[in-house]
Amino acid sequence: MLKLTIKSMLLLFLGCSSLRGFSQDSTGKSLPPVWDLATCLEYAKTNNITLKNLRLDTKSAEQDKLLAKSALLPDLYGSGSLSYNHYNRNTNGTTSAINSSGSYGISSAWTLYQGGYLKTDIKQKDLSVQSANFNVLVSENDITLQITQAYLNILVDKESIIYNKDLVKTSIAQLAQAKRRFDAGTVAKKVVIQFEAQLATDRYNLTAAENAERQDKITLKQLLQLGQTPEFDVVKPDTVISDAAVPDLPTVQKYALENRPEIKGAELAVRIADLDLTKAKSGYLPTLSLGAGIGTSFAKDPTYNTFRQFDNNFYQQAGLTLSVPIFTKRQNKTNVAKARIAIDQTRNTLENAKTTLSLTTEQAFITVQNAKTQFTSASENLVYNKELYRISNEELRIGTANIYDFYQQRNLYVQSLQSFIQAKYNAALAVRIYEFYLGVPIKL
Repeated sequence: MLKLTIKSMLLLFLGCSSLRGFSQDSTGKSLPPVWDLATCLEYAKTNNITLKNLRLDTKSAEQDKLLAKSALLPDLYGSGSLSYNHYNRNTNGTTSAINSSGSYGISSAWTLYQGGYLKTDIKQKDLSVQSANFNVLVSENDITLQITQAYLNILVDKESIIYNKDLVKTSIAQLAQAKRRFDAGTVAKKVVIQFEAQLATDRYNLTAAENAERQDKITLKQLLQLGQTPEFDVVKPDTVISDAAVPDLPTVQKYALENRPEIKGAELAVRIADLDLTKAKSGYLPTLSLGAGIGTSFAKDPTYNTFRQFDNNFYQQAGLTLSVPIFTKRQNKTNVAKARIAIDQTRNTLENAKTTLSLTTEQAFITVQNAKTQFTSASENLVYNKELYRISNEELRIGTANIYDFYQQRNLYVQSLQSFIQAKYNAALAVRIYEFYLGVPIKL
């Protein structure tokens, strides 16, 4: 019995260990503790609330389309009524009586012609479904760029933490060396205090970098809309390409204007407005409908059999109804005028969308060029300052360096390293955003 208990406890421990580090989302699926960019993007497309609501808008548009198609079919309604009447008779005394009556029937109406309104409405609802789908794609693109920006911010923080840790280690070693020299009487107490102050500054900067990483992780989790996640981290790629060649601006602009969902959606809005005008004009045309119905009724009476009444009162009727608009108190004229105004508005919106996208892609192209230039300059600057810092460290080690010159060179190296890290990821982000307008999926 004891062996079985120990075995059970061991299996339980192993099971818990295998699940350690994994949390669950709202659907109960396990979430990884470490995410790469592709996982972040895929998760957001599936779970982002904004995207979910937009997909629900698409489903609602699909229902409107089905309703428009059903308007071509006849309807069918059943009806029934049953009533009771109570009254008193004053014949040789007071007598109360209750009579009942009822009617039952089925009716149907079928719109045969409505000036082309029904078929136009179906076309319009179909375009509305397509427009809703483009809205989803627009939101997906926006979220993709936001997540990529947040992800790269975390990578910047990680590199900042790495070099700040190195600076702390270096400062600790330099402080220990200064203390030994002070004990030997070769340097003044002031030098030791300067190294202690620098170590405190380096530790503060390291803490600030770690806090920045935590904050940027929260930002990314908010974009992913993750709840309670005990562990959350991102994958740091081995290399980040920041100086890749990019296509020319006209190629990107041409592709974006022909394929981006915001342009497609704006073009659909113009077509939808055109169909609104067609529907408004149909108000001037007549409407032809077919109606039919059957029914029967009865009244409780001692002199008439109820079932015979059902037979005697059974009726059938059918007929055509033609409705011709003659004077509609300017309703049709106003509808047509407003539809024309809406067309002009949607065309203006389309032109504005094209202009905005052209300027956005041009700005993205300029950003790429500037970012790549800054990255090249930052790389060269880092090489020179890194070598000078190495020389200063060696001079400090052998005791020939001036402490003020050393710290000046150290600060230059730290600044160049920070500039290099920022320039590297700025260039990587700029390239990917620019290529994103060409339909290239974002990858690190």
